[in-house]
Amino acid sequence: MRIGVFGGSFDPVHYGHLVLAEQCREQVSLDRVLFVPAGMPPHKAGMRLSEPKHRTEMLRLAIAGYPEFEVSTIELERPGPSYTVDTLERLVGDNPGDEFFLLMGPDMFLDFPTWRAPRRILELACLVVAYYPEAPVQVPDVGLDFTTKLKERVLEVRMPTVALRATDIRARVRTGRSIRFLVPAAVECYIHEQGLYRDRWEGGTGSEEG
Repeated sequence: MRIGVFGGSFDPVHYGHLVLAEQCREQVSLDRVLFVPAGMPPHKAGMRLSEPKHRTEMLRLAIAGYPEFEVSTIELERPGPSYTVDTLERLVGDNPGDEFFLLMGPDMFLDFPTWRAPRRILELACLVVAYYPEAPVQVPDVGLDFTTKLKERVLEVRMPTVALRATDIRARVRTGRSIRFLVPAAVECYIHEQGLYRDRWEGGTGSEEG
């Protein structure tokens, strides 16, 4: 089985996340995509995130009815920072014989050499990098040996331009603006019912791993 792993804060999940996951699923012929909400993203240490139960429930609402998509709480159940290499070690160990593909956008890919144990990650999974049609394909310049290894283990997909950021969605909620058609309707209802993002705070920006 070919399994995609898509990690992030998902605070909240939005259509940009879903389009990326679907394009990767289709273009790389994935059997399943696991959405993995981070417990404690290393690059957001000390920054506030919504409670895990809210981020998990929003993901479940967003993917309801799509059997190829699944939520994994593996990082929420593990104490300490949510390092991707630890997640992949567990998934590969629990699913021998399956192939794993780590899904990401171009910004995350450029930061990838700074992640914990990037070479080990490349042993555990291929990287699937989703680019917008107008964006150039960029590969981190980290020395010939590692760059060569990256190119061998990276698959590129193209996705429609969906310029959405969770930071902007939280800001819209906080200032009373509409988020209709930016997130699934069930997620929009959940955000309003639970009173999420109404106070002034930010969960941080940047790539999904540091």
